[in-house]
Amino acid sequence: MKVASWNVNSIRVRIEHVTDWLRDAQPDVLALQELKATTEQVPVDVLEACGYSAAVAGQKGFNGVALLSRYPLHDVVTELPGNEHDEAARYIEAWVDAPDGRGVRVGCLYLPNGNPVESPKFPYKLDWMRHLHARAESLLQLEEAVVLAGDFNVCPTDRDLADPASMRDDALCRPESRARFRSLLHLGYTDAYRGLHPDAEEVYTYWDYGRAFDDNRGLRIDHLLLSPQAADRLEACNVDLGPRARKRPSDHTPIWCQLA
Repeated sequence: MKVASWNVNSIRVRIEHVTDWLRDAQPDVLALQELKATTEQVPVDVLEACGYSAAVAGQKGFNGVALLSRYPLHDVVTELPGNEHDEAARYIEAWVDAPDGRGVRVGCLYLPNGNPVESPKFPYKLDWMRHLHARAESLLQLEEAVVLAGDFNVCPTDRDLADPASMRDDALCRPESRARFRSLLHLGYTDAYRGLHPDAEEVYTYWDYGRAFDDNRGLRIDHLLLSPQAADRLEACNVDLGPRARKRPSDHTPIWCQLA
């Protein structure tokens, strides 16, 4: 079971990139963020032609998340439970009904950026993370394989960005943001990438436009967090740099993990 996550920064602009990657990488599940399209505007027919069913929570011009799957999607949730007052399309969750005990519940999330820290955007980010913590805790009670996949907009440690000093006060690196991310790990979730590559450095999933990608001045802010039942099945996890090297790319690139 190969589960991947990718902030595509506009599904309509990047649809060819997505379909090419689906055909090349062959993920069983792909969590997409920042669709920047309403549910009706997402080219589901194109994705279905690649062999994937889709569950979408869209929003005009902003946000938007989706789950693509080779297998049937059940129990679809299109809002972060407990946070239904938030009108932003930032969360979608479903049970991926794969055969032979390979099923997995995937929560796809696009966590708020939180900048500038002095604005209401930072408390909004922290409150959203509080609701995510509650949902993550309730999912553990199901004792299922769970993957929380998406753009967390958090660099967990200074090893997860190229220039820590310049971003010391950025919402992605603030102690409050990092503490809430760690709280998910303390619940029992495993950061799939760090679980297999604890000492890796200069591995990122996001680079700003310009020369940041060429100079590898990036951030590791896209994560796959695994419940104990999923972590027990973890065989591989890596970042695919290929899509970021294309013309007119998203500023993020896919991260994926392989579950036995």
